[in-house]
Amino acid sequence: MTREELTATLKEIMGPYVQDQAAFEAAQEDTHLMNDLKINSQHLVDIILDVEDAFDIEIDDEAAEKMMTVGAAVDIIQALI
Repeated sequence: MTREELTATLKEIMGPYVQDQAAFEAAQEDTHLMNDLKINSQHLVDIILDVEDAFDIEIDDEAAEKMMTVGAAVDIIQALI
C-alpha cells in the first residue's frame, strides 16, 4: 500500500471525528490532529481503534502517543503493516 493510499484511508477513518472541516480538507503531513483538526482525546482513541481494525495491526501505547500529526500516524501505520 502506498503512502498516498494509507493517507486516504486514514482520512476516511478520521472524517467523522473532525471538528474543523476546512482544516481537514487542507490537511497535510504536518497537520496536528488535536490542535488543527480539533479532534478530542476520546475521539483520538476511537480513531486508533478504527485504524487497528482497518489495517489489522496493533498500535501500542507508545506509538499511539506519537500519532499527533497526519504524517506521524501514516509513518506508524506503514511501519506496522
